[in-house]
Amino acid sequence: MNPKKISHIGIAVNSLDEVIPFYRDVLGLAYEGEEAVESEQVRVAFFRIGESRIELLEPLSEESAIYKFLQKKGQGIHHIALEVCDIKQRISDLKQKGVRMIQEEPKAGAHQMNIAFLHPGATGKVLYEICEPQHREE
Repeated sequence: MNPKKISHIGIAVNSLDEVIPFYRDVLGLAYEGEEAVESEQVRVAFFRIGESRIELLEPLSEESAIYKFLQKKGQGIHHIALEVCDIKQRISDLKQKGVRMIQEEPKAGAHQMNIAFLHPGATGKVLYEICEPQHREE
């Protein structure tokens, strides 16, 4: 049950409005729009690059993990998301291998994905997200 691809790379930013023009107009990435993810207290913008995306994350409140990340580390890469086929089974497999999870059950994330994060203490200090589309494309 290996990952299918890198779904996206999440980048924490202070302001989407300030950085979107760089990704869209300077880098020329395909802008896919924005959405709020209330469960994570963030506003996100997606840019497609090949089969993957770049996800920009702006905190909506001081309670957001992204706000805390920005306060501690500043703007930059926050996580790498790997797309999987059966997220519940993948979480179970990871736990059986002794990998500590931040979420032991998938939850709704941006871009109509079910998501769960692996604890960076179990991954060499890299925050990984596993994700699965809520609705499979036929």
